[in-house]
Amino acid sequence: MPRLQKNDNFIDKTFTILADIILKILPTSKEEKQAFYYYRDGMSAQSEGEYAEALEYYYEALLLEEDPYDRSYILYNIGLIYASNGEHIKALEYYHQALELNSKLPQALNNIAVIYHYQGIKAANQNKINTSKSMFSKAAIYWEQAISLAPNNYIEAQNWLKTTGRINTKQ
Repeated sequence: MPRLQKNDNFIDKTFTILADIILKILPTSKEEKQAFYYYRDGMSAQSEGEYAEALEYYYEALLLEEDPYDRSYILYNIGLIYASNGEHIKALEYYHQALELNSKLPQALNNIAVIYHYQGIKAANQNKINTSKSMFSKAAIYWEQAISLAPNNYIEAQNWLKTTGRINTKQ
């Protein structure tokens, strides 16, 4: 099951060794340990741009992982892969599933906003004004939520909200 890392660097090796030690010490079930190994291997494959391989590992981790918090991160990473491949509808589905399990995931909220913003720009370029306004409004809603969870992050989104007059002053 362990993935052979092609670009083993010091940090990756150190993380792997520490994670293995912690897993041996912690009182976790065999399934939880396997789920973690799949998740770790998925992250490794994803970082190397091996998205199909990463998805296989993440789907295996989902079959084994029961903890909602941990599942939310697996779902989030699956969403990242679909978004990077331009499959925005699938990415949105996985981001929303992640948020159902963990509503305090600002990066998922941000990525949803980014997709809606992109769709808004695309619609504007096609002179679909109503669609564009709708997409920008959705982006604003998700960015406001992300910013409320992580006020020091997403500075560009904060600036966009201010310059477009979409900032919610109730925060």
